[in-house]
Amino acid sequence: MNNFKQTISRTTPTLVDFYATWCGPCKAMHPILDALATQQQSIVDVVRLDVDRYENTEPVQHYRVLSVPTLILFRQGRMLWRESGVLSLDTLTEVVR
Repeated sequence: MNNFKQTISRTTPTLVDFYATWCGPCKAMHPILDALATQQQSIVDVVRLDVDRYENTEPVQHYRVLSVPTLILFRQGRMLWRESGVLSLDTLTEVVR
């Protein structure tokens, strides 16, 4: 979890995508998140966290991620926003600004 804490503690906002490889809606979110990362690269970092990987168990449990995809926006270690499900690029752009 130390690496995760370092990642979300940056001054640049970090949008964490809690996903699973078997999840259809998660797969639908990947191109949207790729577009966001490209278009807003100076504003936000996008990080993906596979909820089924053992090394990700602690953040998944700590933030009580019960459904995927779940997106959480952090800045300097604080959670600023959270939402589950498929979201549009426009919605995410508004969230990160």
